Parts: sequence; structure tokens; C-alpha cells
Amino acid sequence: MSFSKQILVGLLAGVAVGLFLGERAAVFAFAATGFVKLLQVTVLPYMTVSLVANLGRLDYQQARALALRAGSILLCLWAIALVLAALFPLAFPVVETARFFSTTVVEPPATFDFIDLYIPSNPFFSLANNIVPAVVLFSVLLGVALIGMENKAVVLDMLGAAAKLLSRATKMITRLTPYGLFAIAANAAGTLDVVQLARLQVYLIVYSAAALFLSLWLLPGLVAALTPLKAREVLARCRDAFITAFVVSDLFIVLPMLIEATKELLERHDIGGEERRTLPDVVVSASFNFPSTGKLMSLSFLLFAAWFADTPIDVARYPQLAATGLLSFFGSLNAAVPFLLDVFRVPADTFQLFVATGVVNSHFGALAAASHTVTLALLATAAMAGKLRIEAVRLARYGIVTVALAAVIFGGGRLLFESVLRPTYTQRGVLMSMQLRTERADAVVLRELDVPAAGESGTTLERIRQRGALRVGYFADALPFAFFNGAGDLVGFDVELAHALARDLRVRLVLVPIDRERIVEAIEARTVDVVMAGVAITTERMAEISFSASYLDETLAFIVPDHRRDEFRDWEALRADDDLKLAAPDLPYYVELIRRALPRADVEVRTDIEAALRSGDLGADAIVAAAERGSAWTLLYPEFTVVVPQPGLMRIPLGFPLVRDEAWRDFVNQWLELKRKDGMLDELYSYWILGRDAAERQRRWSVLDDVIGVGRE
Repeated sequence: MSFSKQILVGLLAGVAVGLFLGERAAVFAFAATGFVKLLQVTVLPYMTVSLVANLGRLDYQQARALALRAGSILLCLWAIALVLAALFPLAFPVVETARFFSTTVVEPPATFDFIDLYIPSNPFFSLANNIVPAVVLFSVLLGVALIGMENKAVVLDMLGAAAKLLSRATKMITRLTPYGLFAIAANAAGTLDVVQLARLQVYLIVYSAAALFLSLWLLPGLVAALTPLKAREVLARCRDAFITAFVVSDLFIVLPMLIEATKELLERHDIGGEERRTLPDVVVSASFNFPSTGKLMSLSFLLFAAWFADTPIDVARYPQLAATGLLSFFGSLNAAVPFLLDVFRVPADTFQLFVATGVVNSHFGALAAASHTVTLALLATAAMAGKLRIEAVRLARYGIVTVALAAVIFGGGRLLFESVLRPTYTQRGVLMSMQLRTERADAVVLRELDVPAAGESGTTLERIRQRGALRVGYFADALPFAFFNGAGDLVGFDVELAHALARDLRVRLVLVPIDRERIVEAIEARTVDVVMAGVAITTERMAEISFSASYLDETLAFIVPDHRRDEFRDWEALRADDDLKLAAPDLPYYVELIRRALPRADVEVRTDIEAALRSGDLGADAIVAAAERGSAWTLLYPEFTVVVPQPGLMRIPLGFPLVRDEAWRDFVNQWLELKRKDGMLDELYSYWILGRDAAERQRRWSVLDDVIGVGRE
């Protein structure tokens, strides 16, 4: 059996085993991780040695010519990838979207340091920490210095021997590829979160199709149009490397395989003469320092995220996106994407989608990067050898096929998503299906105020123990702190804390509905012992009633129609608007805060914010609200979104209004501190505010459980 067939058998067998075992296939994760690390063992040393040796064999004139010609070809490949990424919105349908609150809305954008990435101040540190760009630059410096060195033959012989040794070691490790890919495929097929990826199917399908188009036709077809090589010939020789890069989702580990494939293709057609033995090493190693077309394809995520958030990037800004993205992608994608989201005013929390899509897209991106690397090496070597041919007929044929395939991918994708696979909005259902996560107390939920307050004496704690019940006031519409879910249960961040407090006091919980305007009255009349419903601590309220210590800070923001999002991102622009009309809740503290921040704005007090959202007409330019609770409201009304203006954040503390009783207040404060230290506050914040695990995770389907029935109860 050929090695390629062994790889395919290992891959297919891994998928089959993963589907058979389901989540039990996670046992293969150890072998999968070990194989990837083993592949990495020789790559960086090989890259360093071969780059120094093969640059050193050139003269200065050859080095300049290579840089010029390879650079020109690289620019052409970048242009192809940027145009392809710009076509993605053609396939996106129109849908409703909304998200839970994300801390990225209020965090500063991620930064990355080009100097640390590219300047090898300590090359040994760069080698030890796998900082590839710095290692490549260090190797280039040594290689260029070696060009003009006298008696360099001795050094070249030593480097050549080292390169051969590393190449042999790499080939030994590569023999394990079928087994390694089996473990990787089994683990992925058994544990991949299919439900999560289904929500992102629009981008996943388009990206996968576009990456295959780029990898299997655009780039190999370009080689065939400009050189004597044929596209299928390139694909056949590079098949093993492409499959490995795809499955492992890593270009780095297949660089030696790509170099060998390039050399063999060039030798087969006698392209490059003696230079074909050295140039592929230089081009492949050096090109890793620059963004590949596979990496530039990730710019399409910016266009997807903008579409997903209903804030599409205008076509006139595409050149800016291309230039900024190209420079940003010299660094890490995980740093560049949040930076670009901020630059183009796309909600930063969509970065979570980028992480989710990366589970699949990283594989296709690695495939595209491998195809890019081979294409660049082949075309650069052919250009140096004078073997590039520009024939109008061949280029026209290539162009016609390319345009036709692009039309099928993006036009067909649009038809597919507008009909069969049209995305449905599910976040409303997710919010309304949320349940209390921790143990419930023995509780009674009153729908109307009906609690006697007479006949009790002593401190608040004594009263609670005498009656055997903790009376907690709540607002029925205090999303996400207290609200009724789709099943009619009272749930929320503060409701869950109320259950915990009653459990710890070992008493029954009575949840009492109160009006916001009557908090003080309910506390003073001892109708309730505490109000737990996301109540803001304000100066006016503190003058009338007692408060616990703050247990959570909210961030001042605006709820605005989706299409007006960009108008509210900057405080300075808002301050300069003489016609700005805002609706604010009936809280003097809120009103004073916003009037101080925006003295020219017309601020109108509203008592029923939900009614405005429900009607779809705010009666104002925006509603002043906290970002955390405003995000929850937009889940119910996705035609609106939450914007936190920058720079500068305004925080609003939340606390529990309490009966005036110093011992009771101290008790609640100490209890809150305990809940903070035991992690409960963080757990509730993650679930109720950030929406993590809000949608119940479905067990993965597997043959063993769902066909044979081994795992069924």
C-alpha cells in the first residue's frame, strides 16, 4: 500500500472510530497531541539550518533577484486571497442576531508587539519558544552574512550535513503519520461540538468551499497557467503534505515535506537547474515569515462578523480592511482579529465566534497555506530560471474557469442559505429556557403582594428565624437578575442568590413582587427583608434605605437600533450632537449621570423601557441602560443592540436594599464575601450575564450509544 493510501486509510478509520465511540474517543487526545508535538521536533532546526545554508550558497545578485521576483509573486497571491475574501458577503442571507453580554465590549482591544515578534534580541529564546518570525529573521541575517564570507565552503558543508541529518529524522517521524492522523481524526470526530458549529453553518460552509477552491484550483491552476507543470500533477505530488496539514491544521510541521515535493516537481520538468536544489528551501522557509493566502482568508471573518452583528462593512472600506488586515496578520490571528474588530466597529464579542469557527476553519486554512507555500516556491524558482510563460489563451482559460467556479460557490451558497439552510434565530429561546443551576431552597413565589408585616419583633435575623422564612422582594422584569422564563419559573442571577441565602439560613424562601417605585416603602414596612433584583446603588436611595456592599458593577451603555450602532460608539461625537434625544429609566442617578456626560442631550424619563422595545419605536435616538441587562433585552428584541461608548467607562454598582439593621447588613455583607470567595458569584456571572452554557449541551451522537444502545439508561 502506498504511503498516501496509508494516510487516507488512517484518516477514514479514525473518523469511523470517532463516530462509533462518540465522546469516548477523547481517549485518543493524548496520542493526537503527542504526534503533533513529535512532528514539530525537527521543523524549526531544519528551517534554520537550511535557510542559512541555502542563502549562503547564493551571491548578492541572486539574492536581490530572488527577493524581487518572489516578492512580486507573493503580492499577486495576496491579491488573489483578498479578492476571494471580499466575495464572501455575496453568500450571506439576511437574519436576526443578538448575543449575551461579553466582557470584550468593555475591555480595551488586544495589542501585539511587532518588535518582539520579529526582532530576535535573544535568538536562543526565540528558538526555545517557537517564535518563528524572529527565528527566520535571525536565519536570514546569518545567511546573508554567509554570502560574502571567504572560505564559506567549510561552513556550507557542515550546514549541508546538518540539514541532511534533520531531513532524515523528519522522514523517520513522518512514517508515523497514518497512525497520528488516525488518533487526531478519531478524537475530532468523536468530540466535535456539532450543535455549536450548526449555528455558524453559513460561514463554515462558505469558508470551506472557498478554501478548497483556493487550494485545489486557484493556486495549482495558476502554476499550470504560468509554468510547464499541470495542476493535477502538483496536487498528486503534494497530496500527503496537504492531507497532513489539513488534518493536523498546522502548516509548520509539513514544511520539510513541501520542500521535498517542490524540488521533485521542479526536477521532473528540469526547471531551475542547480538552483532548484537550494531555492525551494529559501523560499519556503522565508515565506513562513509572511501571511499566507490561507491566513488572509481569515479576513472574511470580519465581513461575516459584521454581517452577523447586522453592521455590514461598506464596500468603500474594503481597501482599508485589506491593508490593515495584511499588516495585522503578520502577527497572531488571535491578537489581530480582536484588533480589526475594534478598528471596523464590529462587536468585539464576535471574537468568540472566530474561536468556534476555528475548530473547522483552521484545517481548511492550513490546507490553503500549504498550497500557497508550494505555489510560491514553484513560481519563484521558475521566475529565477526564466521559465515563467505568459500566454493569453492559457490565462484566459484559467480566468474563465475561475470566474465560473466562484459564481457557483458564492451564488450557489446564497441560494442554499436563502432556501434550504436559512439560519433561524434561537437566542430568545435560549434565554427563556434558562433555569436555576444550584440547589433550590423550599420556596414560594408570590405573583401579587400579600405578605403581613405585623406581629414580629427583634432583629431582622431573629424575625427571619421566628417566621421560618426569608422574604425577598423581586421585580418581574429585571433581566437577567430576576424574570419569569418560558416555563413560568422565576429565575435569574439574584433569584439564584436568594435561594442560596435562604438555604444557608436554613429557612423557607418567600419571593415577593414589588414595584421599583415602592422599594423604600416595602423595606420600611418590613414587607420584605431584602430586595434582590439587580438594584442600582444610588445616592438618593442610600439616603433613604440601607444597602449591602456592591456585589456586581454594571456598565453604562445605550440600547439602539442595529443600523444606528456606529453613531453611539464615541463619547466625543455624542457630546457634539445638539439633536440627541435619549430615554432613561426613572432613576435620578442615571439621569444625572447621563446629563453630566452629555450636557446637550435631551433626556426623557421613561417608566416602561420594555414597552418601547416591544413596539419597535423607542421614541428617542437611544435608551440609556446598563450593558449587562441591555444585552439580555436584545436577546428578546434582536432588532436592537447594545453599544458602550469609548473611551472611558461609567460603572454602576449593584447591591441589595435591606431593612435598616446593622447586624443584618453585616451578615449579608459577610455572606456575599463568602459567595465571592467560594466562586459562586463568578459562576452565576458566567451563566446569567455571559450566557456560557446557557444552551444545554447535547450529548454527541455515536453508533455505540444511539445504534447499538450500550450507553442508554
